[in-house]
Amino acid sequence: MHIRSHQTGDEPALWNIFHSAVHQLAASHYTPEQLHAWAPDQPDWPAWTARMQALQPFVLIAPNGQPAGYADLQPNGYIDHFFIAPSYARIGAGKQLMQYLQQLAKQRGLKEINADVSLNAQPFFMNSGFVLVRQQQPVIRGVVLANAHMRQSLKPSLK
Repeated sequence: MHIRSHQTGDEPALWNIFHSAVHQLAASHYTPEQLHAWAPDQPDWPAWTARMQALQPFVLIAPNGQPAGYADLQPNGYIDHFFIAPSYARIGAGKQLMQYLQQLAKQRGLKEINADVSLNAQPFFMNSGFVLVRQQQPVIRGVVLANAHMRQSLKPSLK
């Protein structure tokens, strides 16, 4: 698998990854009401497209040429989205994407990276070197969705 920058036209595939990851991978940690608030069945396409264009995510491409996951790294070190398609979960795809973000953050001179992480993703982020900062109860579309703010301190990259 390889990683490339977001391209215009990726938005439907990234929505499918996001929606399926939320509804399949997070289903054991959240109620159906919470899952639908987080990832409704029908996206607001103009808003979703604008969001992806603003985030400029990196897209993990599977051997078949299709997106298998995506994640962003904002200039301040915040990871807003990190999602892997269920068919590529737990086989190293997430690890590959996380290592890419970590290396990129070091190249950019960031001292830390951080994210608001779902209950089901917390073990993955901990295994990737993140620590729990605090548990949170954000409200999405009027529904409380528990998550955690996590961060990882980075050692400078040797050049």
